[in-house]
Amino acid sequence: MRDLSRLYNEHFGLSERPFSLLPDPDFLYWAPPHRKAYTMLEYGIAAHSPITMITGEIGSGKTTLVRKLLDDMPQDFSVGLISNAQGDRGELLHWVLMSLDRPVEPGLGYVQLFRQFQDFLIEEYAAGRRTALIFDEAQNLSPLALEELRMFSNINADKDQLLQLILVGQPELRELVRQPILQQFAQRIAAEFHLRALTAEEADEYILHRLRHAGATREIIDPEARRMIHLAGRGIPRLINQLCDYALVYAFSEDRPVADAALVREVLEDRRQSGVFAAVTGGGAEAALGLPEPSSAPDRGWAPAAPQAHSNPQSSGQATWSQDGSSSSPSDAGPQGDSNMFHGVWDRNG
Repeated sequence: MRDLSRLYNEHFGLSERPFSLLPDPDFLYWAPPHRKAYTMLEYGIAAHSPITMITGEIGSGKTTLVRKLLDDMPQDFSVGLISNAQGDRGELLHWVLMSLDRPVEPGLGYVQLFRQFQDFLIEEYAAGRRTALIFDEAQNLSPLALEELRMFSNINADKDQLLQLILVGQPELRELVRQPILQQFAQRIAAEFHLRALTAEEADEYILHRLRHAGATREIIDPEARRMIHLAGRGIPRLINQLCDYALVYAFSEDRPVADAALVREVLEDRRQSGVFAAVTGGGAEAALGLPEPSSAPDRGWAPAAPQAHSNPQSSGQATWSQDGSSSSPSDAGPQGDSNMFHGVWDRNG
């Protein structure tokens, strides 16, 4: 079999795939909404906020921001990352302890587990370290689980917050915390932001940024194709990545040096019957995705990007952006073997 990855990159003069769906902080493009969201995350950490909450549509780049935050967390923090946690009272505490690399002994009741968790927080504080728990896909938490998290946030020492909670999830999370029974939880949220979709101009620059970062030195996706991709992808970075990747694969298969609007339309026609683009292209792709009206975004054409003056939003005051796991049965030994769940202490050196 041909090494298509290498041939693909060589065809376009790239050093790596520019539109992978994996959340990669190295490809971050700081569009305004993502800059603000990341600044809110930084503020929550710096201000010792009890709860910080970031929401956004599926594929809007939330997990990429979480990965960036993990890379940038101060060394005096112990961080537990829990993705797509579900469960009732007690099961959540199992996940929390596992994320902090704390052994969970079989047969322990809730009181003993809570005491173990509290002792860990106090020990970390005495050693000059703070603890943060990051919940990705937090919209899957039940109201009872959120109330349990609120009780966790009551653990403090004098004026110092021993535990900080960061919740990242889909828009349903906002609706969840607005429920009257979660009024006390909502009042603990000291930093909050909702990620919107990218505008046409932001999406255009986003596509160019990713191509440049992957080593492009010429135009590979033309301006009209980029406008169509923004329209079909509804400004959602993950959908934009999918369409760009398809377009480049089609161009590669036909030995074309540039993906144009006609080729993007071909991609959409091929995918209109199923998948995430069905709703956009259904009812006639020509009607919904004929060449869009001229965008307000300037036609930049191809030009090498000027290097950013600051690559780290912590030092520059700006953030950037790119694109951008289920439940288990309760048991005394804690959740077991869920392939959709990530838990563990973040290894900065890993």
